Amino acid sequence: MTTQTVLPVEAEQLKQISQKQGEPVWLTESRTKALRLAEGLDLPKLEKTRLDRWNLSNFGDFGAARSEALQQLPDSVHSLVDLTEQSNLLVQRNAGTVFARVTPELAAQGVIFTDLETATREHGELVQKYLHTIIKPDEHRLSALHAALWSGGVFLYVPKNVVIDTPLQSIFLLDEADSVFAPHVLIVAEENSQVTYVDNYISVNLSESIVHNGASEVYIKQGAKVQFASVHHLGEQATDLTYRRAVVENDGSIEWIVGEMNGGDSASETLSILKGNGSTSDAKVIAVGSGSQRLNYTTKAVHFGKSSSSQMITRAVMREGATAIINGITKIEKGATKADGQQTEKVLMLSPKARGDANPILLIDEDDVTAGHAASVGQVNPEQIYYLMSRGISRANAERLIIYGFLAPVVSDIPLEPLQKQLQGLVERKLGQ
Repeated sequence: MTTQTVLPVEAEQLKQISQKQGEPVWLTESRTKALRLAEGLDLPKLEKTRLDRWNLSNFGDFGAARSEALQQLPDSVHSLVDLTEQSNLLVQRNAGTVFARVTPELAAQGVIFTDLETATREHGELVQKYLHTIIKPDEHRLSALHAALWSGGVFLYVPKNVVIDTPLQSIFLLDEADSVFAPHVLIVAEENSQVTYVDNYISVNLSESIVHNGASEVYIKQGAKVQFASVHHLGEQATDLTYRRAVVENDGSIEWIVGEMNGGDSASETLSILKGNGSTSDAKVIAVGSGSQRLNYTTKAVHFGKSSSSQMITRAVMREGATAIINGITKIEKGATKADGQQTEKVLMLSPKARGDANPILLIDEDDVTAGHAASVGQVNPEQIYYLMSRGISRANAERLIIYGFLAPVVSDIPLEPLQKQLQGLVERKLGQ
Protein backbone atom coordinates (compact mmCIF):
# COMPACT_ATOMS: atom_id res chain seq x y z
CA MET A 1 0.00 0.00 0.00
CA THR A 2 1.42 3.35 -1.00
CA THR A 3 1.86 6.33 1.29
CA GLN A 4 -0.65 8.27 -0.83
CA THR A 5 -3.27 5.60 -0.19
CA VAL A 6 -2.70 5.74 3.56
CA LEU A 7 -2.35 9.52 3.79
CA PRO A 8 -4.47 11.39 1.22
CA VAL A 9 -2.73 14.66 2.19
CA GLU A 10 0.63 15.56 3.70
CA ALA A 11 0.74 16.91 7.26
CA GLU A 12 2.17 20.30 6.31
CA GLN A 13 -0.38 20.73 3.54
CA LEU A 14 -3.21 19.81 5.92
CA LYS A 15 -1.93 22.36 8.43
CA GLN A 16 -1.84 25.12 5.81
CA ILE A 17 -5.35 24.35 4.55
CA SER A 18 -6.73 24.33 8.09
CA GLN A 19 -5.12 27.69 8.83
CA LYS A 20 -6.35 29.14 5.53
CA GLN A 21 -9.90 28.12 6.42
CA GLY A 22 -9.61 30.07 9.66
CA GLU A 23 -9.85 27.07 11.96
CA PRO A 24 -8.77 27.52 15.60
CA VAL A 25 -5.26 26.50 16.55
CA TRP A 26 -6.44 23.56 18.65
CA LEU A 27 -8.34 22.11 15.69
CA THR A 28 -5.37 22.48 13.33
CA GLU A 29 -3.21 20.66 15.87
CA SER A 30 -5.87 17.98 16.34
CA ARG A 31 -6.04 17.35 12.59
CA THR A 32 -2.29 17.14 12.02
CA LYS A 33 -1.75 14.90 15.06
CA ALA A 34 -4.46 12.52 13.83
CA LEU A 35 -2.97 12.41 10.34
CA ARG A 36 0.41 11.40 11.74
CA LEU A 37 -1.31 8.70 13.80
CA ALA A 38 -2.98 7.29 10.67
CA GLU A 39 0.36 6.47 9.09
CA GLY A 40 1.20 3.90 11.77
CA LEU A 41 -2.25 2.42 12.42
CA ASP A 42 -3.94 -0.59 10.86
CA LEU A 43 -7.42 -0.79 9.41
CA PRO A 44 -10.08 -1.95 11.89
CA LYS A 45 -10.54 -5.70 12.16
CA LEU A 46 -14.12 -6.66 11.39
CA GLU A 47 -15.76 -10.03 11.96
CA LYS A 48 -15.23 -12.20 8.85
CA THR A 49 -14.49 -9.14 6.71
CA ARG A 50 -11.15 -8.07 5.17
CA LEU A 51 -11.30 -4.31 4.73
CA ASP A 52 -7.91 -4.36 3.04
CA ARG A 53 -9.63 -6.08 0.10
CA TRP A 54 -12.15 -3.27 -0.31
CA ASN A 55 -11.63 -0.27 -2.58
CA LEU A 56 -10.26 2.31 -0.14
CA SER A 57 -8.03 4.17 -2.56
CA ASN A 58 -9.88 7.52 -2.69
CA PHE A 59 -10.78 9.51 0.42
CA GLY A 60 -11.07 12.70 -1.64
CA ASP A 61 -9.03 15.89 -1.71
CA PHE A 62 -9.13 17.81 1.57
CA GLY A 63 -8.21 21.02 -0.20
CA ALA A 64 -10.88 20.85 -2.93
CA ALA A 65 -13.04 23.92 -3.56
CA ARG A 66 -16.34 24.03 -1.68
CA SER A 67 -19.80 25.15 -2.70
CA GLU A 68 -20.60 28.61 -1.33
CA ALA A 69 -24.35 28.75 -2.01
CA LEU A 70 -27.41 26.53 -2.07
CA GLN A 71 -27.36 25.38 -5.67
CA GLN A 72 -30.14 23.54 -7.45
CA LEU A 73 -30.59 20.42 -5.40
CA PRO A 74 -31.64 17.10 -6.94
CA ASP A 75 -35.31 16.14 -6.74
CA SER A 76 -34.34 13.33 -4.38
CA VAL A 77 -33.28 15.98 -1.86
CA HIS A 78 -36.11 18.47 -2.41
CA SER A 79 -38.69 15.83 -1.55
CA LEU A 80 -37.11 15.36 1.88
CA VAL A 81 -36.60 18.92 3.11
CA ASP A 82 -38.56 21.94 4.23
CA LEU A 83 -36.82 25.20 3.34
CA THR A 84 -39.36 27.45 5.08
CA GLU A 85 -38.66 29.68 8.04
CA GLN A 86 -40.06 27.03 10.39
CA SER A 87 -37.45 24.43 9.46
CA ASN A 88 -34.56 23.24 11.59
CA LEU A 89 -32.39 22.03 8.76
CA LEU A 90 -28.79 21.65 7.66
CA VAL A 91 -27.72 20.68 4.13
CA GLN A 92 -24.15 19.68 3.30
CA ARG A 93 -23.06 19.21 -0.31
CA ASN A 94 -19.82 17.26 -0.64
CA ALA A 95 -17.30 18.89 1.72
CA GLY A 96 -19.17 22.09 2.57
CA THR A 97 -22.38 23.24 4.24
CA VAL A 98 -24.71 25.12 1.87
CA PHE A 99 -27.72 25.68 4.13
CA ALA A 100 -28.21 25.85 7.90
CA ARG A 101 -31.17 27.17 9.86
CA VAL A 102 -32.54 26.88 13.38
CA THR A 103 -35.81 28.55 14.32
CA PRO A 104 -35.64 31.72 16.47
CA GLU A 105 -37.72 29.96 19.14
CA LEU A 106 -35.11 27.23 19.62
CA ALA A 107 -32.20 29.67 19.40
CA ALA A 108 -33.82 31.75 22.16
CA GLN A 109 -33.80 28.66 24.39
CA GLY A 110 -30.05 28.25 23.85
CA VAL A 111 -30.23 25.45 21.29
CA ILE A 112 -27.25 25.36 18.93
CA PHE A 113 -27.74 23.67 15.55
CA THR A 114 -25.08 24.50 13.00
CA ASP A 115 -22.30 22.93 10.98
CA LEU A 116 -19.44 21.64 13.08
CA GLU A 117 -16.78 23.78 11.39
CA THR A 118 -18.67 26.96 12.30
CA ALA A 119 -19.20 25.63 15.83
CA THR A 120 -15.44 25.17 16.33
CA ARG A 121 -15.03 28.92 15.79
CA GLU A 122 -18.14 30.22 17.57
CA HIS A 123 -18.40 27.64 20.37
CA GLY A 124 -14.82 26.38 20.43
CA GLU A 125 -14.52 25.59 24.15
CA LEU A 126 -17.73 23.56 24.13
CA VAL A 127 -16.85 21.62 20.98
CA GLN A 128 -13.28 20.92 22.06
CA LYS A 129 -14.58 19.40 25.32
CA TYR A 130 -16.42 16.63 23.45
CA LEU A 131 -14.97 16.21 19.95
CA HIS A 132 -13.24 12.84 19.32
CA THR A 133 -13.64 11.66 22.93
CA ILE A 134 -15.94 8.70 22.18
CA ILE A 135 -14.48 7.78 18.80
CA LYS A 136 -10.80 8.32 19.48
CA PRO A 137 -8.29 9.01 16.68
CA ASP A 138 -5.83 6.39 17.94
CA GLU A 139 -8.25 3.43 17.61
CA HIS A 140 -7.42 2.53 13.99
CA ARG A 141 -6.54 4.06 10.64
CA LEU A 142 -10.11 5.01 9.74
CA SER A 143 -10.74 6.86 13.02
CA ALA A 144 -7.43 8.70 12.65
CA LEU A 145 -8.14 9.66 9.02
CA HIS A 146 -11.61 10.85 9.99
CA ALA A 147 -10.25 13.02 12.81
CA ALA A 148 -7.77 14.51 10.36
CA LEU A 149 -10.06 15.05 7.36
CA TRP A 150 -13.65 15.50 8.60
CA SER A 151 -15.54 18.28 6.88
CA GLY A 152 -18.82 20.10 7.39
CA GLY A 153 -20.75 17.97 9.84
CA VAL A 154 -23.23 18.96 12.55
CA PHE A 155 -23.07 20.37 16.06
CA LEU A 156 -26.30 20.05 18.02
CA TYR A 157 -26.40 21.30 21.61
CA VAL A 158 -29.56 21.09 23.71
CA PRO A 159 -29.44 22.94 27.05
CA LYS A 160 -30.67 21.59 30.38
CA ASN A 161 -34.45 20.95 30.62
CA VAL A 162 -35.13 21.96 26.99
CA VAL A 163 -37.59 19.62 25.27
CA ILE A 164 -37.70 19.88 21.45
CA ASP A 165 -40.90 18.47 19.99
CA THR A 166 -40.04 18.61 16.26
CA PRO A 167 -37.17 16.69 14.64
CA LEU A 168 -34.00 18.48 13.55
CA GLN A 169 -32.82 17.28 10.16
CA SER A 170 -29.56 17.09 8.19
CA ILE A 171 -29.01 16.14 4.56
CA PHE A 172 -25.55 15.04 3.40
CA LEU A 173 -25.37 15.07 -0.40
CA LEU A 174 -22.45 13.56 -2.32
CA ASP A 175 -22.25 14.32 -6.05
CA GLU A 176 -18.51 14.87 -6.56
CA ALA A 177 -15.77 12.30 -6.00
CA ASP A 178 -12.85 14.74 -5.89
CA SER A 179 -13.44 16.27 -2.45
CA VAL A 180 -13.45 14.73 1.02
CA PHE A 181 -16.88 13.53 2.16
CA ALA A 182 -16.58 12.87 5.89
CA PRO A 183 -19.21 14.66 7.99
CA HIS A 184 -18.86 14.48 11.76
CA VAL A 185 -22.07 14.65 13.81
CA LEU A 186 -21.63 15.83 17.42
CA ILE A 187 -24.68 15.95 19.71
CA VAL A 188 -24.74 17.04 23.35
CA ALA A 189 -28.01 16.71 25.27
CA GLU A 190 -27.79 18.26 28.72
CA GLU A 191 -29.71 17.09 31.82
CA ASN A 192 -33.41 16.28 31.31
CA SER A 193 -33.42 17.56 27.74
CA GLN A 194 -35.10 15.80 24.83
CA VAL A 195 -34.44 15.88 21.08
CA THR A 196 -34.97 13.93 17.87
CA TYR A 197 -32.27 14.19 15.22
CA VAL A 198 -32.65 12.76 11.70
CA ASP A 199 -30.06 12.61 8.93
CA ASN A 200 -29.93 11.29 5.40
CA TYR A 201 -26.91 10.41 3.25
CA ILE A 202 -27.49 10.61 -0.52
CA SER A 203 -25.23 10.31 -3.56
CA VAL A 204 -26.04 11.09 -7.20
CA ASN A 205 -24.12 10.98 -10.49
CA LEU A 206 -20.75 9.88 -9.13
CA SER A 207 -18.20 9.42 -11.91
CA GLU A 208 -15.63 7.51 -9.85
CA SER A 209 -15.26 5.65 -6.58
CA ILE A 210 -14.93 7.42 -3.23
CA VAL A 211 -14.89 6.44 0.45
CA HIS A 212 -17.33 7.99 2.93
CA ASN A 213 -15.57 7.85 6.30
CA GLY A 214 -18.12 9.25 8.73
CA ALA A 215 -18.69 9.39 12.47
CA SER A 216 -21.35 10.41 14.99
CA GLU A 217 -20.77 11.08 18.70
CA VAL A 218 -23.73 11.54 21.06
CA TYR A 219 -23.44 12.64 24.70
CA ILE A 220 -26.56 12.10 26.78
CA LYS A 221 -26.53 13.61 30.25
CA GLN A 222 -28.63 12.61 33.26
CA GLY A 223 -32.29 12.12 32.41
CA ALA A 224 -31.89 13.25 28.79
CA LYS A 225 -33.51 11.45 25.87
CA VAL A 226 -32.17 11.37 22.30
CA GLN A 227 -33.75 9.74 19.29
CA PHE A 228 -31.27 9.40 16.41
CA ALA A 229 -32.56 8.28 13.01
CA SER A 230 -30.30 7.83 9.99
CA VAL A 231 -30.82 6.57 6.44
CA HIS A 232 -27.81 5.87 4.21
CA HIS A 233 -28.35 5.36 0.49
CA LEU A 234 -25.07 6.15 -1.18
CA GLY A 235 -24.63 4.70 -4.68
CA GLU A 236 -22.51 1.84 -6.00
CA GLN A 237 -19.43 4.06 -6.43
CA ALA A 238 -19.33 4.96 -2.73
CA THR A 239 -17.86 2.74 -0.02
CA ASP A 240 -19.63 3.66 3.22
CA LEU A 241 -17.75 3.32 6.53
CA THR A 242 -19.66 4.77 9.49
CA TYR A 243 -19.20 4.75 13.27
CA ARG A 244 -22.04 5.85 15.56
CA ARG A 245 -21.53 5.95 19.32
CA ALA A 246 -23.37 7.32 22.34
CA VAL A 247 -22.46 7.68 26.02
CA VAL A 248 -25.54 7.61 28.25
CA GLU A 249 -25.49 8.84 31.85
CA ASN A 250 -27.91 8.13 34.74
CA ASP A 251 -31.52 7.59 33.59
CA GLY A 252 -30.71 8.84 30.10
CA SER A 253 -31.80 7.06 26.93
CA ILE A 254 -30.72 6.69 23.32
CA GLU A 255 -32.88 5.31 20.52
CA TRP A 256 -31.14 4.42 17.28
CA ILE A 257 -33.19 3.95 14.09
CA VAL A 258 -30.93 3.08 11.14
CA GLY A 259 -31.69 2.20 7.53
CA GLU A 260 -28.68 0.87 5.59
CA MET A 261 -29.75 1.16 1.94
CA ASN A 262 -26.41 1.73 0.23
CA GLY A 263 -25.58 0.46 -3.24
CA GLY A 264 -21.88 -0.18 -2.60
CA ASP A 265 -19.82 -2.00 0.02
CA SER A 266 -20.76 -0.85 3.49
CA ALA A 267 -19.71 -1.32 7.12
CA SER A 268 -20.99 0.35 10.27
CA GLU A 269 -20.87 0.17 14.04
CA THR A 270 -23.73 1.45 16.21
CA LEU A 271 -22.63 1.44 19.85
CA SER A 272 -24.32 2.54 23.09
CA ILE A 273 -22.15 2.93 26.19
CA LEU A 274 -24.54 2.71 29.13
CA LYS A 275 -22.41 4.51 31.66
CA GLY A 276 -25.08 5.55 34.14
CA ASN A 277 -27.48 3.74 36.43
CA GLY A 278 -30.89 3.30 34.84
CA SER A 279 -29.59 4.22 31.39
CA THR A 280 -31.29 2.64 28.37
CA SER A 281 -30.59 1.95 24.71
CA ASP A 282 -32.96 0.82 21.97
CA ALA A 283 -31.34 0.12 18.58
CA LYS A 284 -33.22 -0.87 15.44
CA VAL A 285 -31.26 -1.47 12.22
CA ILE A 286 -32.43 -2.71 8.82
CA ALA A 287 -30.34 -3.41 5.73
CA VAL A 288 -31.08 -4.51 2.19
CA GLY A 289 -28.24 -5.89 0.07
CA SER A 290 -28.27 -6.55 -3.67
CA GLY A 291 -25.89 -7.22 -6.54
CA SER A 292 -22.42 -8.12 -5.32
CA GLN A 293 -22.46 -5.92 -2.21
CA ARG A 294 -20.36 -6.80 0.84
CA LEU A 295 -21.93 -5.64 4.10
CA ASN A 296 -20.78 -5.76 7.71
CA TYR A 297 -23.00 -4.23 10.41
CA THR A 298 -22.35 -4.32 14.15
CA THR A 299 -24.80 -3.22 16.82
CA LYS A 300 -23.36 -3.14 20.33
CA ALA A 301 -24.27 -2.15 23.88
CA VAL A 302 -21.82 -1.98 26.78
CA HIS A 303 -23.35 -1.86 30.26
CA PHE A 304 -21.55 -0.15 33.12
CA GLY A 305 -24.54 1.25 35.02
CA LYS A 306 -26.73 -0.64 37.45
CA SER A 307 -30.26 -1.44 36.19
CA SER A 308 -29.25 -0.38 32.69
CA SER A 309 -31.10 -1.96 29.77
CA SER A 310 -30.46 -2.46 26.08
CA GLN A 311 -32.57 -3.77 23.24
CA MET A 312 -31.18 -4.46 19.75
CA ILE A 313 -33.07 -5.55 16.65
CA THR A 314 -31.23 -6.00 13.34
CA ARG A 315 -32.93 -7.30 10.21
CA ALA A 316 -31.29 -7.74 6.82
CA VAL A 317 -32.65 -8.85 3.45
CA MET A 318 -30.15 -10.19 0.92
CA ARG A 319 -30.83 -10.76 -2.78
CA GLU A 320 -28.77 -11.70 -5.86
CA GLY A 321 -25.12 -12.21 -4.83
CA ALA A 322 -24.97 -9.91 -1.80
CA THR A 323 -23.26 -11.04 1.40
CA ALA A 324 -23.79 -9.73 4.93
CA ILE A 325 -22.16 -10.17 8.32
CA ILE A 326 -24.57 -9.06 11.04
CA ASN A 327 -23.08 -8.79 14.54
CA GLY A 328 -24.93 -8.17 17.79
CA ILE A 329 -22.79 -7.67 20.88
CA THR A 330 -24.04 -7.21 24.44
CA LYS A 331 -21.28 -6.59 27.02
CA ILE A 332 -22.19 -6.39 30.71
CA GLU A 333 -19.31 -5.22 32.86
CA LYS A 334 -18.58 -6.27 36.45
CA GLY A 335 -20.71 -4.20 38.81
CA ALA A 336 -23.57 -3.57 36.37
CA THR A 337 -26.04 -5.44 38.57
CA LYS A 338 -29.66 -5.80 37.45
CA ALA A 339 -28.63 -4.98 33.87
CA ASP A 340 -30.83 -6.35 31.10
CA GLY A 341 -29.50 -6.88 27.56
CA GLN A 342 -31.59 -8.39 24.77
CA GLN A 343 -30.76 -8.74 21.09
CA THR A 344 -32.21 -10.23 17.90
CA GLU A 345 -30.52 -10.63 14.50
CA LYS A 346 -32.41 -12.00 11.52
CA VAL A 347 -31.28 -12.37 7.90
CA LEU A 348 -33.70 -13.17 5.08
CA MET A 349 -32.17 -14.47 1.85
CA LEU A 350 -34.08 -14.16 -1.43
CA SER A 351 -31.55 -15.86 -3.70
CA PRO A 352 -29.51 -19.09 -3.59
CA LYS A 353 -26.36 -17.01 -4.18
CA ALA A 354 -27.04 -14.56 -1.36
CA ARG A 355 -25.20 -15.13 1.91
CA GLY A 356 -25.95 -13.97 5.43
CA ASP A 357 -24.25 -14.58 8.75
CA ALA A 358 -25.88 -13.57 12.04
CA ASN A 359 -23.52 -13.49 15.02
CA PRO A 360 -25.14 -12.92 18.45
CA ILE A 361 -22.53 -12.38 21.16
CA LEU A 362 -23.06 -12.08 24.92
CA LEU A 363 -20.10 -11.09 27.11
CA ILE A 364 -21.18 -11.20 30.75
CA ASP A 365 -18.91 -10.29 33.67
CA GLU A 366 -21.66 -9.94 36.30
CA ASP A 367 -23.94 -12.59 37.85
CA ASP A 368 -27.05 -10.62 38.80
CA VAL A 369 -28.20 -9.73 35.28
CA THR A 370 -30.65 -10.74 32.56
CA ALA A 371 -29.45 -11.29 29.01
CA GLY A 372 -30.71 -13.07 25.93
CA HIS A 373 -30.30 -13.35 22.20
CA ALA A 374 -32.00 -14.77 19.14
CA ALA A 375 -30.63 -15.19 15.63
CA SER A 376 -31.89 -16.72 12.40
CA VAL A 377 -30.78 -16.96 8.78
CA GLY A 378 -33.07 -18.38 6.16
CA GLN A 379 -35.31 -17.95 3.16
CA VAL A 380 -38.92 -16.79 2.98
CA ASN A 381 -41.11 -19.32 4.80
CA PRO A 382 -43.01 -21.34 2.16
CA GLU A 383 -45.86 -21.98 4.62
CA GLN A 384 -46.42 -18.23 4.96
CA ILE A 385 -46.43 -17.90 1.17
CA TYR A 386 -48.93 -20.75 0.86
CA TYR A 387 -51.21 -19.25 3.52
CA LEU A 388 -51.36 -15.86 1.81
CA MET A 389 -51.86 -17.40 -1.63
CA SER A 390 -54.73 -19.44 -0.23
CA ARG A 391 -56.38 -16.10 0.55
CA GLY A 392 -56.22 -15.04 -3.09
CA ILE A 393 -52.92 -13.12 -2.98
CA SER A 394 -50.40 -13.69 -5.79
CA ARG A 395 -47.02 -15.22 -4.98
CA ALA A 396 -45.17 -11.96 -5.79
CA ASN A 397 -47.44 -9.90 -3.53
CA ALA A 398 -47.26 -12.56 -0.82
CA GLU A 399 -43.45 -12.38 -0.79
CA ARG A 400 -43.65 -8.59 -0.81
CA LEU A 401 -45.94 -8.52 2.23
CA ILE A 402 -43.74 -10.93 4.15
CA ILE A 403 -40.60 -8.88 3.43
CA TYR A 404 -42.27 -5.62 4.46
CA GLY A 405 -43.54 -7.25 7.62
CA PHE A 406 -40.01 -8.46 8.31
CA LEU A 407 -38.63 -4.88 8.05
CA ALA A 408 -41.60 -3.07 9.60
CA PRO A 409 -40.17 -2.71 13.16
CA VAL A 410 -37.69 -0.13 11.86
CA VAL A 411 -39.47 1.51 8.92
CA SER A 412 -42.53 2.37 11.02
CA ASP A 413 -40.39 4.12 13.66
CA ILE A 414 -38.79 6.71 11.34
CA PRO A 415 -39.84 10.04 12.95
CA LEU A 416 -40.28 12.08 9.73
CA GLU A 417 -43.05 11.08 7.32
CA PRO A 418 -41.14 12.10 4.13
CA LEU A 419 -38.15 10.06 5.30
CA GLN A 420 -40.36 7.10 6.16
CA LYS A 421 -41.87 7.15 2.67
CA GLN A 422 -38.41 7.49 1.18
CA LEU A 423 -37.18 4.46 3.11
CA GLN A 424 -40.16 2.43 1.92
CA GLY A 425 -39.37 3.45 -1.66
CA LEU A 426 -35.71 2.55 -1.23
CA VAL A 427 -36.66 -0.89 0.07
CA GLU A 428 -38.87 -1.43 -2.99
CA ARG A 429 -36.14 -0.38 -5.43
CA LYS A 430 -33.47 -2.44 -3.68
CA LEU A 431 -35.76 -5.47 -3.89
CA GLY A 432 -36.38 -4.91 -7.61
CA GLN A 433 -40.03 -4.00 -7.11
